[in-house]
Amino acid sequence: MERATILSSLAASGTDTAPQRLTELAAELDIPAADLLVVAGQPVSAELLPPERDAGVMRQFAYRVSYCDHSQLAALEAFVRSLPRVAAPERFVQPAWPGRRPAETKFAAVLGALIRNRGFGIRELPFMGLSLSTLHGMVWRWDPSPHRRQQLSAVAGPLGWTLPDLFAVADEPYSEELRPVLHCHHLGRVFAAAAPLTTAQLIETAEEADRLSVREDHGVWRPVSQGFAEECPDFP
Repeated sequence: MERATILSSLAASGTDTAPQRLTELAAELDIPAADLLVVAGQPVSAELLPPERDAGVMRQFAYRVSYCDHSQLAALEAFVRSLPRVAAPERFVQPAWPGRRPAETKFAAVLGALIRNRGFGIRELPFMGLSLSTLHGMVWRWDPSPHRRQQLSAVAGPLGWTLPDLFAVADEPYSEELRPVLHCHHLGRVFAAAAPLTTAQLIETAEEADRLSVREDHGVWRPVSQGFAEECPDFP
């Protein structure tokens, strides 16, 4: 069965799928288990969610990682996966909902939960070419709009999702002519891999990102405005 069919089926009627089967599917599809549970409309267990972390550090981490190109992102993902996993605290604090208001439509709930699975709030996400008000609206109500494909193309990469996969979950027609807006899924793979990291480990990873990208610190917020999507090996 094709990935798009599997994902669209889970998004439409995945609540009856056994969590163990979803975990197996996640490994087969190379998608985080927490994400596939969200797509299927099932709860995510505490051990699959990020620990409580400093929001300011999260924002700086996302910003600095976004300066890495594809080879640097691959090296950084390997670095993240080499870090030790700290035992979960006895009292787990679930990451807050990323938007200002609870989701009122199905895909808005999925999108918000995917952001939450990485420990981000809307303000902690890297610059994606979308306004904060647009992002807040996307995790509140996902209504029919001529801008939906452009919005999906902007958020897929930082979530670590490919465009065909996210479009399948959103029940939106996908065309091979579509391209990521600024960032492709290689950036988001680092964010997904970093979900279990502590605040101290995020600081360490941001420093490694600076070393790899040779980013100069200008002392002011300068979001990556061009990204590296045009260089993505998935889009010749």
